[in-house]
Parts: sequence; structure tokens; C-alpha cells
Amino acid sequence: MLRTHTCNALTVGDADNHAKVTLVGWVDTVRDLGGVRFVDLRDREGITQIVFNPERAEIHAAAHHLKDESVIQVTGTVVRRDADTINPKMSTGEIEVVAETLTVHNVCQTLPFPLEDAKADKVSEDLRLEFRYLDLRRPRNLGLVKTRALAAQTIRRSLEDEGFLEVETPMLFKSTPEGAREFLVPSRLNPGTFYALSQSPQQYKQMLMVAGVEKYYQLARCFRDEDLRADRQLEFTQVDIEMSFIEREDMYALIEKMLAAVWKKVLGIDIPTPFPRMSFQEAMDRYGVDKPDTRFGIEIADFTDLFKSSAFKVFNTVANSKDGVVRAINAKGLADITQGELTNLETVAKTLGAKGLAFIKSEKNPATGEVEWKSPILKFFSDAEKAALKEKLNIEDGDIVFFAAAPWTQACAILGRIRLEAAAYLKQRGKLSIPADKYNFLWVIEFPLMLWDEDEKRFLSAHHPFTAPVAEDVPLLDTQPEKVRGQHYDIVLNGVELGGGSIRIHNPDVQKNIFENVLKIPADIVQSRFGYMLKAFSYGAPPHGGIALGLDRLVAMLANRASIRDIIAFPKTQKGQDLMAESPAPVTAKQLKDLHITVTAEEVV
Repeated sequence: MLRTHTCNALTVGDADNHAKVTLVGWVDTVRDLGGVRFVDLRDREGITQIVFNPERAEIHAAAHHLKDESVIQVTGTVVRRDADTINPKMSTGEIEVVAETLTVHNVCQTLPFPLEDAKADKVSEDLRLEFRYLDLRRPRNLGLVKTRALAAQTIRRSLEDEGFLEVETPMLFKSTPEGAREFLVPSRLNPGTFYALSQSPQQYKQMLMVAGVEKYYQLARCFRDEDLRADRQLEFTQVDIEMSFIEREDMYALIEKMLAAVWKKVLGIDIPTPFPRMSFQEAMDRYGVDKPDTRFGIEIADFTDLFKSSAFKVFNTVANSKDGVVRAINAKGLADITQGELTNLETVAKTLGAKGLAFIKSEKNPATGEVEWKSPILKFFSDAEKAALKEKLNIEDGDIVFFAAAPWTQACAILGRIRLEAAAYLKQRGKLSIPADKYNFLWVIEFPLMLWDEDEKRFLSAHHPFTAPVAEDVPLLDTQPEKVRGQHYDIVLNGVELGGGSIRIHNPDVQKNIFENVLKIPADIVQSRFGYMLKAFSYGAPPHGGIALGLDRLVAMLANRASIRDIIAFPKTQKGQDLMAESPAPVTAKQLKDLHITVTAEEVV
């Protein structure tokens, strides 16, 4: 290589040996002090200070014209820095390289934005994504790339140590529009037909189990044509795993061991195993969501029975309805909420179907010193109802209670979201502290196998149609599918779903029954989409199960980044655009003709 060392590798030992070295990299900063020019030279690994003395007139003069971010190569001798110039913040802060030769490989033009983190973070994301190669050059962002690579390496080693084989599966698959919207790819060789970019390798990995691979994994590229947000991209990577001859306990142990290895290798943190487990029902009842953040309290309490005979008609009516519940949370210490914040919470509740957001504030009266409750609905509550609320929610001075009266699913959604919003307000006030290194892993289990879809008037799979029902619930499939539990499990970390999986159906008769009689998919469509799978299951399919974890989300959690765009080398914007490569873009008429496609939305080039 052009270099003998990287820019973080030199030590005082090299200085004591008067080592002759060659370094290459980017000019980080240039300083001129009393005629001596100093250049901080940066590469992927770190920074070394280079000294250009006036005695070497030619390269001293050349150094005068160096611009930040230009690419240079320097050969020189390593020396100790003077004691008063040592920089303890740099790994190479005790040495410097006295330059003897200088080669300028490339001169950088004026940068579109500064690359210092504090300044670059204030630049619009669109501009940074347009010049993503510059944005990635920032040491912090290169560090994120390295974190992702280290996590991926650790995952591979952990699984290979357990006897897994890495197998690549096709990205071009057939369209099976039961899940998220797919990307369609026209086939030139088969006019009028289309592939779909794989949303996941689900069916292929099950075929690998039928094939006898037994232990498969892949860091799989997946594609979903969905609206984008902080934790979602059109293309993403998942840690895809499938095993034969297992039960759920085997999967829990495997994933816990793998994640413990990743956290130890990347962060140096020992995470305790086994992870706690919580049923879907308990998660929804306590936290209002199936991926709860258990790092703080503010848990939901049920008051349905209490308000069945209440004088407050709104709560009374809901409490006595078929699926209605009345529930509440106590956001302790948030009674000082502003009117703007309260309005925001009410807006959030309304977006989830609520007509409003009932609340009770508990505050001390400055005049009397007595703690008083304040609420427009308080006049409807009996003393017994107030006492029950106070006892169950531990209502004290400075607290505020929020209510939801609605069908169970809706009430969970409302209070689950209000809980998170209230926690954010408490953190802003310094009243809720969550250590940055607190990692609460959790298995959420015992999901319903099916969920009723009111729009389609049929049951849909809570996970996917290949999830096996709990054995003792199989007789309920034809009569009460809503009561059937699935052998589905989610791995959750600090309120983020890292991944999910299940024990799969391996019996062709059970799988066919799920498709046709429970999900109500017509037999001809079942045959066209899944016929090969049902056929494969009739040739000795072993019991098997698997899981898929989002690598992007996992790395974002490791790096403490709110958006997965930060840890993807070349992400898309929220409009699905690659601003650097100017993609998507129109194609030529000839390309469309070759594919037998006509575009009507706009002209082609």
C-alpha cells in the first residue's frame, strides 16, 4: 500500500526509534505557527500531526497551499512532541511526523458544508444526502459504518459457531400480495409477467428446511414499497435465521446468546440472560403496545368495573359496552404541563380515534396548602371512585392522570402513545432519567394467531400465514380462530421491535386449512401462490422455526441513533429518493419497449 501505518498507529516507541513512515489521508486542518506549518492528517482510523519545517523550503511552500479535505501522502520521521504541546485527547497526541516529502493526490474544491460534526448536524439532511460521500467522511459517521460492520461480523461468527450455514436466496421472487406493497420487476424473457423483489426470504428459508439444511442464516436484503419513516427504508437488511427440529425455547436461547455477544463485542457491555418474557395480553394491558419500553413505569391501570355504575355517562356507557374498557395512567410529576403540551396530547389521542383526552391534575393550592384535584369531569365522580383512583394510581401532589374510554384495542393504542409522549415531557423537565446504557431486552410471546380485519371482513394473520398455532388451540381454528394463539415471538429492546419469528406450520393439511378456511383465500389463489410450498411439505418437511431481526434497527440501537438512515451507507429520503445518484429516474423508450411496458404517468426520455 501507499502507507506504512494508519494515522492512529504511531506511538512514542516509533519516535524513540526515529521510525521513517509514510502516511496518506485527508487534510483535516492546517495551522501556521511562527513559520512552521502543522497539518492534521486524517484517515479512517484517526489523526496524526504532520510538521512542515521552513528548512525544507519546497514542501514547506507546498504545504502553504494545502486545502482542507485534500488527499495527500507524506513521508517523514516520527518524533516526540514537546511536553507543552502534547494533546491528551488524541491517541497520537504524544508524537508528530516531521515531513520530508509531500505528494498531493487530489485537491479538494470548496466544500458544500463543513464536515465538523457540530456544524454539519445543522445542515439540512437533503444537502448532506446529496453529498453523502462527504457526510460519510466525517469521523463520527465512519464510526457508524464500522459499528455496523463489527455487529455483522459478530453475528456471523456467533451463528457459525452454532453450526449455521450462510445460504443466499433469490431477490427476484413471485408476487404474493398478502403483506406490504411489493416492488414489481418486469421479465423481458417472459413478456407480461413480473417478479417481485423479495420482502423477506420467508418461503425460501422454509424450503431450505425441507431440503435438510437444518440451520440456515443470511444477512438478507429485503424490499418493501412502504411509506418511509425514521425506522423504515425501502430496502433494508435483516438477520434471517431458520432451524429444524426445535421448540421456542431453543430459539430464545440462540438469539439471547447472539445478542449478548454483539453487545459485548461492540459496546463492551454484559447483558443479562435469559431475557424476561411477557405475553402479548400483558404487554397491551400494562403498556398499551406489543413492544413496550420497560425502562420506566407510567403503567396502565384498568377501571372498567369501577365505572360501570358511574354517574359519568361517558365512562358508564363504555364500561358497559361489549368490548369497552376504561383505563388510565398517572404521569407522575407532570401536573405542570403547559396548555400547548396538553393540546398536543389531545391531538395525539384524537388521531387514534378518541373524541378528547380526559384528565385530572393533582396540585397544591398555594393559598391553603392543600392538595386539590382539578378536572372538568371531576364533578361526576363519587367519593368511592376518587378514592379508588387515588389508591390504585398512587396520585400525589404534582401528578396528572389521563383516561381512555374506548374498545380495548383503541384504548391500548391511545394510552400507549400518551404514555410515551408524557415520558418525553418528563425527560425534558429532568423528572425522568433513563441511563444511556440501559438496555431492557424482552421477549413478547403468546400473540393471537389471527386478527379480525373490519375492512376486509375476514381474519388476517397477526404475523404471517406460516405461523404454527399453539398445539392445544388447533381445534379452535374452524370455530373460534380469534382465540387461537400462535407460536410467535418478538424480541423487543427499549420499546423497539428488533425482530420477530415463529415456529412454522410444517403439515400441508394444516397450512392449507389456514389459507382456505381461516384466511378465506380462494383455493385457486392458494394453489397459484403457495402450491409449490404445500407440495414440498408433503415430501417430508421437518418441524422448524425461525426469526428475522432488523440489522438496521439493531445497529441504530447500538449507536444510539434515532433514525436508521444514519447507519445505512446510502439511504433514501422520506420520498424514496437517492439524492446523490438522482434516483429514481426516467428510462428510455427502448428500455420500456424491450420490457413490453407502456408508461402513461409522464413522458419518458
